[in-house]
Amino acid sequence: MAVEAAAVTLEESEDHVARVERVADDISAAADEIEQTRRLPKELLAKMHGEKLFRLLLPKVYGGLEIDPPTFFRVTSAIAQRDASVGWVTCQGNGCSTSAAYVPPETAMEVWGNDPAGVLAWGPGKADVEIREDGYHVKEGRWQFASGLRHATWLGGRFTYTRPDGTDDTRALLFRKEDCDLIDIWNVMGLRGTASDGYSVKDLFVPKDFSLSRYIIPEERHCDGPLYTMPTTNLYAVGFSGVANGIARGMLEDFKTLASEKQPYRMKQRLAETTAVQNMVATCEAKLGSSRLYVLNEAAEVFEDVKQKGELTLDSRMRIRLSTTYAIHQAKDVVDEIYDATGATSIFNSSLFQRRFRDIHTLTQQGQGRKTNFNMVGQQLMGLDPDLPTPY
Repeated sequence: MAVEAAAVTLEESEDHVARVERVADDISAAADEIEQTRRLPKELLAKMHGEKLFRLLLPKVYGGLEIDPPTFFRVTSAIAQRDASVGWVTCQGNGCSTSAAYVPPETAMEVWGNDPAGVLAWGPGKADVEIREDGYHVKEGRWQFASGLRHATWLGGRFTYTRPDGTDDTRALLFRKEDCDLIDIWNVMGLRGTASDGYSVKDLFVPKDFSLSRYIIPEERHCDGPLYTMPTTNLYAVGFSGVANGIARGMLEDFKTLASEKQPYRMKQRLAETTAVQNMVATCEAKLGSSRLYVLNEAAEVFEDVKQKGELTLDSRMRIRLSTTYAIHQAKDVVDEIYDATGATSIFNSSLFQRRFRDIHTLTQQGQGRKTNFNMVGQQLMGLDPDLPTPY
């Protein structure tokens, strides 16, 4: 069953990966500019929109592609092999676009359907919100880490409140970017081009139809596809593990070229001729290949289970969490090994080896890459109640 599911997914994914191939050279050509300006160039964004790369997870009814999770992994990996920041914002924008399934159709059309370049971005933060019958009055709110904010058209701000029945809910309010004050905070080590900046609003009214729960509430879902029974955080996990895999794959391929040419000072052999490097390249290939297939297999089997049961079970969530966190750290290990092997080549700011080293170490600091993710999976495997983040 697992092999059949993976084979179908691979066949269906080929056209979508081709979308990346058509802009791959443009991504590579823009990589230095993206790193320096912390922005994606308008020309590149236009080509990405032309290939619908920000509409991979958007419902088809609003002009999206509604691809499956394994295909999403392949696409983010292919993009990140060219540039990690572009891969990251592609994943983030697509994760946010699943919100279209949980807002009224008229709202989804305004945000995405009527605008081919419509992109939603959001990040964590706090807000003082007055709940009214017709909507929400945001007295003051500030959020940060909104990857892709600079090219987004809409932003989302979350707040948590207690319902009349005593349960908690976290809602995201959607508002136009021009209604916000943008805050430049993204002066960081890696993934610089994501421009994961902050934003704030004051005295802003958001209509009720422009809000959604951060939990899966069936009665609030307007699209029935199996993709929209999965919590966004699990789709992010698949996509961001693809980004990590792509970073490491790009690092490994570039190192093979370097090793065939570089003869270190006072050494008689090129790097490729040394047994230590030969062993390292082989083991790195095994780490990347096996962890990639692990995610693809788990994502394919889990998605089949979702189709059958109409929901993502706790066991399936743990499978996604384990495989993706494992793949992220296998990619980090590969990058670290290659970085050590490159010697002085990697110490220059202009080096792609250094950039990828910084990018992967920034990625693992984000929630999807936390090693504590293994803790809750271990709890589940041993029959304990897993300590889930909220919302999950």
